[in-house]
Amino acid sequence: MADLTPRQIVQELDRYIVGQDAAKRAVAVAIRNRWRRQQLPAELRKDVTPKNIIMIGPTGVGKTEIARRLAQLVGAPFLKIEATKYTEVGYHGRDVESMVRDLTEIAIGMVRQEQRELVETQAKERVMERLVDLLLPKSNTWDPENPEDNERRQRSRDKMKARLEAGELEERMVELNVEQKAVPVQIFSNLGMEQMDVDFQNMFEKIMPKQAQQRQIPLREARRVLLEQETEALIDRQVVTEKAVELAENQGMIFLDELDKICGPASAHGPDVSRQGVQRDLLPVVEGTTVNTRYGPVRTDHILFIAAGAFHLSKPSDLMPELQGRFPIRVELTDLKREDFLRILTEPKHSLTKQYAELLATEGVSMEFTPDGVEALADVAFEVNRTTQNIGARRLHTILERVVEEISFDGPDRADKNVRIDAGYVRQRIGEILQKEDLSRFIL
Repeated sequence: MADLTPRQIVQELDRYIVGQDAAKRAVAVAIRNRWRRQQLPAELRKDVTPKNIIMIGPTGVGKTEIARRLAQLVGAPFLKIEATKYTEVGYHGRDVESMVRDLTEIAIGMVRQEQRELVETQAKERVMERLVDLLLPKSNTWDPENPEDNERRQRSRDKMKARLEAGELEERMVELNVEQKAVPVQIFSNLGMEQMDVDFQNMFEKIMPKQAQQRQIPLREARRVLLEQETEALIDRQVVTEKAVELAENQGMIFLDELDKICGPASAHGPDVSRQGVQRDLLPVVEGTTVNTRYGPVRTDHILFIAAGAFHLSKPSDLMPELQGRFPIRVELTDLKREDFLRILTEPKHSLTKQYAELLATEGVSMEFTPDGVEALADVAFEVNRTTQNIGARRLHTILERVVEEISFDGPDRADKNVRIDAGYVRQRIGEILQKEDLSRFIL
């Protein structure tokens, strides 16, 4: 993360997402500010809070894609969730604090993986010793006090190790104690408190004796089971928990999608627990509070929140004023023009046209999109979005699927394995649908 300047972050995002420079610049600066904050003196660092972002724009223009690519880019705990899945505390459903618990679980997974890599070499050495013990059990006649017995046994072990390292015994069957996974205990509560479920689960796991079963398995399978056991034994759980909580608190990012679905005028017929109630519950989490998780308390003061919404039927000003104030940076994403569709079809690293060509190449079909064919696809997508519902770049999936449907179906059986998709082919496949407006409304 320290190596990526804002300009480099934008360049990385440009490889996958067309346009929307303002949004890319905003998230790039926000990400870089996380690193800058870590360089400050401790006294000043605790007062520097993240500047949360709200992305406003119609569906299918790249809001979620920016967040998704950002998550892959930065090695920080990242959670993408929809605001619509939460309800007010006290009602059936998920409460907003569970997003912080989910983020902490992601951080735990990341730190655990990091620790696994650190102890991997040591774990493999211990696995090798245990495999030799399985293949050469101690005999009743062996005397540990006798130097000759010890020397003979060591020679046998060295030979067995050499054979194991050469991969000669991978199919040999060995008997191994394999722990049985405990069946999860489901706790149903009408308070929407999933954490109760988690805590009871932990309690039952500690109380119930671990069940182990003797199984005959091939040595290659035994190596995998033993590596898992030895790695778990070498990892310090306390260190994992402490590092993960610190990582979630200082580097964590939550992408809150569909924010516009929980805003709107106050309900006149009673409490709206999935709108106003969720906004009220979001306030302290975004502002900074302490959430209890199974790994201890987690503070949300320095978690970066990036919200997004289409705001078709509502405006950001319909949000509660206090919540608006928690998102000081506003970025507007623009509608896609014909040129944008053209670039989406050709420029990204894994563009749609390339995806379809590679998929059909697995059947031996060579599919080529000519420049005028790509232009025809962009024209149709832009035109259909303009005349019917505007669903942005997602329209390209529908149109491309319609264009290549016949080739996909006949692919394995085609005699002619070379296909050129030009403007004439595109018009032939979807021209009739386009001419009938009521038909295009339902099919495209």
